[in-house]
Amino acid sequence: MRKKAKLISLLFIIAFVLIVSACGKEETKEDGNKQNDDSKEEITLEFWTMQLKPTFTDYIEGVIADFEKENPNIKIDWLDVPAADLDKKILSAVSTDSAPDVVNLNPTFASQLAQLDALVNMEEAVADEDKDKYVKGAWEANRIKDITFAIPWYLSTEVTLNNKQIFEEAGLDIKNPPSTFEEAREASEIIKEKTGKYGYFPSLDLSLVLQHMVVNGAELTNEDGTKAAFNSKEGLEMFEYFTELYKEELIPKEALTGDQRETIDMYQAGQVAFFAGSQFISQIKENAPDIYKNTVPSEAITGNSGKKTMSVQNVVVPKQTKHEKAAVQFALFLTNAENQLEFSKLTPILPSSLEALEDPYFTEAPEGAEASDLVRITSAAQLEDAELLVPPMENYDELRQSMYDAISESMLGKLSPQEALDKAEQEWNEILSK
Repeated sequence: MRKKAKLISLLFIIAFVLIVSACGKEETKEDGNKQNDDSKEEITLEFWTMQLKPTFTDYIEGVIADFEKENPNIKIDWLDVPAADLDKKILSAVSTDSAPDVVNLNPTFASQLAQLDALVNMEEAVADEDKDKYVKGAWEANRIKDITFAIPWYLSTEVTLNNKQIFEEAGLDIKNPPSTFEEAREASEIIKEKTGKYGYFPSLDLSLVLQHMVVNGAELTNEDGTKAAFNSKEGLEMFEYFTELYKEELIPKEALTGDQRETIDMYQAGQVAFFAGSQFISQIKENAPDIYKNTVPSEAITGNSGKKTMSVQNVVVPKQTKHEKAAVQFALFLTNAENQLEFSKLTPILPSSLEALEDPYFTEAPEGAEASDLVRITSAAQLEDAELLVPPMENYDELRQSMYDAISESMLGKLSPQEALDKAEQEWNEILSK
């Protein structure tokens, strides 16, 4: 009953959005306002970001001031929205024909709006010479059904953080940290035996189960996304791998039952030797300076595929904007090489601009390099092999939850790995057939 109610609710929202969108298109044809950006009449663009205040207030306001100076007829009205509220707020705005002109969204949620035909297609709105300025994998991360629904803004790749002190206590060489799932298991066994601590903390929070499956070589769906494809040798290996680690107590129980905050807490407390946590390096430096000094970054742990994950934050332009040309112009300005390089120097992120990535800041470690410097260099070096491992998919939240539930039942011993995988496959096929 709950699934049925959810489906009815979603269908109602989709229908409402499409009706509003259609009305908006009809009005645009009549009054011509939507494309009337060539005039010098003063216009205001509403710009939403995701939880950037107060840390980056000066930066964003500086970018806005520079843009307004170059475009005196365009004013930017900036609203920063808490991350937990953004999805609901933008969906509500689109549903009531009050969407902002430019919004910072992640690919997963942006793709849902794209499926409602609510976002400008950047393949049509952006010139080829501008498209070529971005990392190819980042641009392609924003495609669904031949529509490019966003411009990539900032990126990250997964970097492993290793506690040198624990490695030394276990007699392991910090210069050769684990780089594969199997090496992670072997190191965890030695660390547990020698120190009583955990070696590996592979969080299974959010989309991470799906990412681990792809890293090990499993395909999530068939080519047209209509059927599950992960019930394979590679998929079963992943279910068996995590189930064995959990049962043998080689990973903390929080890997399954907690979230990524549990991971960082245990690493900062010196209870875990290595984990994928480069996004937390600034937090570690502030909260656990002794652990930070002993942290040695290394490339992401991978599986049979050799793939590494890329995370992408985007900028989208809702179709409801009356100033599409100006909105796309501001999105391109926000994500240009100069602005992205400046932003990247304020926080541990990577630019999606190819020109910005050529800066020595991302290619050369400074004298006396700290862990944060090495995270940046390592992360940037992986971009060539990195991609958005879990592409935008319809009914993504249901699919993700189904996979998590299945691997949980395997790890907790309620089902065998194969039975759990079979269950996930059946559920995915039902969801994908909707």
